[in-house]
Amino acid sequence: MTYITREALLNMDSRYRAKLINSLSGFKSVNLIGSINDKDQTNLAIFSSVIHLGASPALVAFIMRPSSVERHTLENIQQTGQYTINQVNTDFWQGAHQTSARYERHQSEFEEVALSMQFIDNISAPFVKESQLKYAVALKEILPITLNNTLLVIGEITDIICTEQAIQPDGYIDIESLGAVTVSGLDSYHSTHRLSRLSYAKPDTSLVELNLVGSPHLG
Repeated sequence: MTYITREALLNMDSRYRAKLINSLSGFKSVNLIGSINDKDQTNLAIFSSVIHLGASPALVAFIMRPSSVERHTLENIQQTGQYTINQVNTDFWQGAHQTSARYERHQSEFEEVALSMQFIDNISAPFVKESQLKYAVALKEILPITLNNTLLVIGEITDIICTEQAIQPDGYIDIESLGAVTVSGLDSYHSTHRLSRLSYAKPDTSLVELNLVGSPHLG
C-alpha cells in the first residue's frame, strides 16, 4: 500500500495532485447543465458534482469552481434563475466531455459538440434532447465556500423528463437501463453493471433483493 502524507500532497506537482484527489471520491454522476442568458445565448457544460440535497422540497446542488476565468453557466443562471440538468449516457459521452473546452460566450456548446436543444413551455433554459433523463431547476441559493473560493449552487427541481419504462412502480429510476455513464477522476468514463437493489435495512432483519420491472437497456 502507498502512504501519502499531507506534506507530500502539498509538495506534489499541481496537476498530478488534482488528478489524484479527484479520483479519491470514486465514481461520480455525469451531467450536462444547460443554460441561457438574457441575450438568448445558450451554454452547455459538463459537471460531475451534482448532488441530491432533499426530496421535499426537491433540491439538488452542484459546485462551481473559482472564477479565475469566465463562468458562463453561473452568469446565465444568475441572470435567468433557471437551468437544466441532463444525464449523460453512452450515446454522447464524448460530446459531453468536449463541452469542458473553453468556448467563447457567443459559441454555443450545443452546436460545437453536435447536441440538440429541446425547449418546453415555461422553461427558458434548453434541455439536451439526446438525454433520456433530464430536469429543470429553479435557482434558490448560492452559498460561498470560503475554504477554496468555490460556490455551492442550490436549486429546486420543477420539471422532470424521463423515459417512461425506466421509472419503477415504487418511484425508483432505473438509470442503468438508460445507458447512464459515470466518471472517475477528471476524464475516465465508465458504464455500470448493477449488482442488485436491496430492501430497507432494519436491525435483526435479513436483506432481500428487490426485483425490477422490465426496463430494457438502450441499445
